[in-house]
Amino acid sequence: MKTKFLLILTFIFSTFSFSQEVLSPNDEDNYNGVPTEEMRDVYKKNKHQTKKIQEYPHLRQADVMWSRKIWREIDLRQKINHPFYYPMNNGKQTDVTDDRKSLIDVIFHAATEGDDDGNTLRVYGDAINDDEFRKRLSVEEFKQLMEPTTTETVLDDEALKRGEEILIEVSTPTSFDRNSVLKWRVKEQWFFDKQRSVMDVRILGLAPMAEDKDKDGRKIAGQFKELFWVYFPEARNFLINAEVFNLVKNDAERRTYDDIFMKRMFSSTIVKESTVYDRNVSDFMVGLDALLEAERIKEELFNFEHDLWEY
Repeated sequence: MKTKFLLILTFIFSTFSFSQEVLSPNDEDNYNGVPTEEMRDVYKKNKHQTKKIQEYPHLRQADVMWSRKIWREIDLRQKINHPFYYPMNNGKQTDVTDDRKSLIDVIFHAATEGDDDGNTLRVYGDAINDDEFRKRLSVEEFKQLMEPTTTETVLDDEALKRGEEILIEVSTPTSFDRNSVLKWRVKEQWFFDKQRSVMDVRILGLAPMAEDKDKDGRKIAGQFKELFWVYFPEARNFLINAEVFNLVKNDAERRTYDDIFMKRMFSSTIVKESTVYDRNVSDFMVGLDALLEAERIKEELFNFEHDLWEY
């Protein structure tokens, strides 16, 4: 009898201790218009705001017996790359969802707003001609690059009322359409580490790409240009806490952008390799020939590692 009483008492105590607090719809004192974690999910999620990046293994120059730089383009229109593009913000400055953002939203926020400590992501300009991170932009220069102010000459309305024609300049701020970023260029370096006896790759930089425009501001179909460059090892500090939609449709196991890049969970096409000519594949091959050349470079990387070993 005593044992049964203790079991009942334990059950009642555990029920009250671990019961989840439910917010009543009529409880106006507790609801301030911002949904709580319990209102979004059936459990309280642990945020990854303090998640730290996994450092690269130590690498000495003497340990690198071979290396090669490769440039790739990630097309966000491919299904496997959709987590980079969605959710779309429809040109809004606010977040569409509270738990995830598109890659360009994460990078743009990191470069303009920074983290909780006020550290902003460094951005490098002249992206079309320079991918060596030489021209660093300040926050104001970056905002002016992405959201330039347009100036047009119009007639002064007040002067027209007086019967006078006076021209004045009107400045209009523009907003950066982040949905226009349909590609990302990736600069990476492949190398063989003889100390660990492994073929490895490390990403050096990321550059968003949008459709190029003519002098009249009309988009040129099929032509893309780099907007700016970011140094990937530095960007990892911001990407590690940015969750991404899981393509296997498991919301309980969210990955981050750092996971996607480090685990190579994306599809891409090689567009350039380090050669004496320093040119893109598209500069000397087009169409199917360019795709075959990209596959040849990819196969060459695979065969190099495979041929290092004897069986």
